[in-house]
Amino acid sequence: MDLYADLHIHSRYARATSKDLNLENLEKYARVKGLGLLGTGDFQHPKWQQEVREKLSEEGDGILRSKSGFPFIWQTEIAVVYTQGGRGRRIHHIILAPNADVVTQITDFLKRKGRVDYDGRPIFGFSSIELVDSMMSISEDIEIIPAHAWTPWFGVFGGMSGFDSLKECFGDRADKIHAIETGLSSDPPMNWRIRELDRVTLLSNSDCHSFWPWRIGREANIFELPELSYKGIIRAIRNRSVKGTIEVDPAYGKYHFDGHRACGVCLSPAESLKNMDICPKCRRRLTIGVLHRVEQLADRPAGEKPDGAAGFFSVIPLSEIIGMVQRCPVASAKTWKVYNQLIEAFGNEYALLLDMPQEELAKACGGKLADAIMMNRDGRLKVEPGYDGEYGVPRWGDERRKVETEKPAHSQRTLGMF
Repeated sequence: MDLYADLHIHSRYARATSKDLNLENLEKYARVKGLGLLGTGDFQHPKWQQEVREKLSEEGDGILRSKSGFPFIWQTEIAVVYTQGGRGRRIHHIILAPNADVVTQITDFLKRKGRVDYDGRPIFGFSSIELVDSMMSISEDIEIIPAHAWTPWFGVFGGMSGFDSLKECFGDRADKIHAIETGLSSDPPMNWRIRELDRVTLLSNSDCHSFWPWRIGREANIFELPELSYKGIIRAIRNRSVKGTIEVDPAYGKYHFDGHRACGVCLSPAESLKNMDICPKCRRRLTIGVLHRVEQLADRPAGEKPDGAAGFFSVIPLSEIIGMVQRCPVASAKTWKVYNQLIEAFGNEYALLLDMPQEELAKACGGKLADAIMMNRDGRLKVEPGYDGEYGVPRWGDERRKVETEKPAHSQRTLGMF
């Protein structure tokens, strides 16, 4: 049976997250989504680490389990800010760890470099190369994964502070990097255009760092394992035997197109080039999006699939589809009333989005919403591209972009969620 895993999340101790992002709610929303494994998030944060140790039991296979048996693995994200090659670099990395003893050693190392208690995703002033060397000196079972690799400001390939290759970033330690996280604004076909990435596994995770816990699992990984263990997960990553990923349409991501949010300017790469990458309103340099950046680094034509590449599904989250069809905010009680009814009927969101026949969907939610879900599943749903920190907007008919700002105006209890 396929195992859906979200290996990059955050706790309530990370900035701009909900106080309701505790272990109980993480498990609850993971089950609603259809996930079978979560990263813990933020394991170096002292308060969160204490909660994880108290509420989850660690087994000898590197898996942590809740009282109900739901599995987690030790995971965090850190930012490193440094100068390399004459340029300032700001790179985010996911770290996976095999057990609590290794987590303690990683935390002790990070404490020597700076504070670990002010944010779930702390910032340190050392290089990605030093990170690899330090983690490998602790345990070669630690996995380091460049996070949201194409994000302009904080990705390893980001146009603002990143590198042009893994080799440029990590030097002769590049062989210790076995995977990258593609991020919301790119999908596998975009990454297939970079030959260097043929040797690494493409992973997708939610990076759930939001006031809204239902963003868990908006992207995820699909594993097929004889039995669940940390070593089994790492082996699949290092051997490029991850079965596939669940992706959003990359246009849904916040940095797919180029633009300036403050100016309301959103441009395709071709349009940006016509403007010399300059904003036509304020005359400052545009934030160069992921599609443009991939085009800059591509050494393979679009549409060519490398040998051994894993498959993927591309779907927009169900809550977005309901809000689009009903023309109401994703965070509205109206949206979540329908959402809860559908989860009651079909068990979890992945089962509904990926597997349920249209006839059954129509019986449960009506023909219009069933049509939208099938369009989503078949890749026929249009998404107005995100840019410069603005999410993309799924389109129904000829409606125009409506930017909805995420604010902690409601909790899941107010919305009547599971």
